[in-house]
Amino acid sequence: MEQEIYYDNSATTRVRDEVAQCMLDMMCSSYGNPSSLHSKGFEAQQRMEQARKQVAASLGCDASCITFTSGGTEADVLALIGGSEAMKRRGDHIITTAIEHDAVLHTCKHLEDLGWRVTYLKPDSEGNITVEQVLDALEEKTVLVSIMAVNNEVGSVLPIGEIAKAVRRKNPTCQIHTDCVQAWCKQPLKVGKNLDVDFLSVSGHKIYGPKGIGALYVKKGAKIKPILFGGGQEKDLRPGTENLPGICGLGLAAELLCGEMKQNEAHVREIKDALLEGLKKMPEVCIISGENATPYILNISVPGIRSEIMLHYLEEKGIYLSSGSACAKGGPSHVLSAMGIDRKKGDSALRLSFGRYNTLEEVPIFLEALQSAIGRLKR
Repeated sequence: MEQEIYYDNSATTRVRDEVAQCMLDMMCSSYGNPSSLHSKGFEAQQRMEQARKQVAASLGCDASCITFTSGGTEADVLALIGGSEAMKRRGDHIITTAIEHDAVLHTCKHLEDLGWRVTYLKPDSEGNITVEQVLDALEEKTVLVSIMAVNNEVGSVLPIGEIAKAVRRKNPTCQIHTDCVQAWCKQPLKVGKNLDVDFLSVSGHKIYGPKGIGALYVKKGAKIKPILFGGGQEKDLRPGTENLPGICGLGLAAELLCGEMKQNEAHVREIKDALLEGLKKMPEVCIISGENATPYILNISVPGIRSEIMLHYLEEKGIYLSSGSACAKGGPSHVLSAMGIDRKKGDSALRLSFGRYNTLEEVPIFLEALQSAIGRLKR
C-alpha cells in the first residue's frame, strides 16, 4: 500500500530514528545494570541520570523530582494510591473528573472500594471543567485532586494551573495530581508558580519515544507512599531494575520534542484548520471537539455510521485513526457520555490526532476518502 495517513498519534506515535538508535546503543553497548558497582554499571547509571535531567528540564524541575515508571498508567496509579494513602489521617475525600483516562478512573473506583469518597466532576458539552466546580466540591477532608491537562478523546484543555492555585488557597494541605500525557512536550509545562502541582504524569510513546516507559514528577515535600516493593531503586518509590533503554529513549525524545514545540504546534494547527475547513462543508459530519481544544486532537462524528465500520473502511484506504468511543464491548465512551453527547453521535465518533510526521498534502486525500465512505456506508 503506497499511501498511509496516520491520524492516531494520541494513541501512540512512531519512535523517531534518533530515539531508536539511542535505545539500540543502550541495549547493545551500554547494557550494564545501573546498580552494579563496576564500570559498566557506572556508565549505565550516568546515562540514566542524564535522561532524568532531560525529563526534568522539560518540566522545569530538579532531576531528583523525577521517578521513572512503566508508563503513564503506572504514574497515575502511583500518584493516586500513593498520594492518598500518605494523607489518609487528614481526610477521606478525592476530587477528579468524569473525563479522566481509565488509569485514573479505575484507580478511583478501587479507592472507593477501600472506603474513600470520590467526587467526579462533570464537564460541559465541549469537555471543559471550571475552577469553580473544583472549589465547590473541595472539602476540609479533601486530600487529593486529580485533573488531567488535556483530554485524550476530545482535546479539551483544562485549567490545571488555575485550579491548583485556587485549591492551594482554600485547602493548603490538599495534594494535586495532573495527568499530562497528552500535553507533555506539546504545550509549556513548567512546574512551580504557574503549575503548582504535587504530582504530574507523563508517558514516552506519545512523544515519539518507546512504549512501556513513563515518569512521575513528585514535588519536593509531597507526601507519597510506594505501591511496589523491592530492591530500593528510584529512592524506593518505584523499585525494580530500571528499563534503561526505555529511560534513555524517553529522555532524548523529551529533549528533542521540547525543542520543536512551537513549530510542531503551528504545523498541526495548520493541518487541523485545513481539515475543519473541509469537514464543515460536509453536512453529514458533526464536530465534537470544542473551538479551544488542543490542535493535536479533533473529535468528529458521522451519525448513522458506526465508528468501527468507518474505521475499517478507511483502514482499507491506508488511513488510521481511532474510535472516539473507546468502546468496551460496544459500550459508549465515558467522556462523550459525560459531555452529554447523544448515543447516536457517540457510537459514530472518530478521533483524529496529529503529529510531526503528518503533512498538509494528506488533508485532501483524507477528506476525499471520508466523503467516499459516507457515500458508500450511509444508510
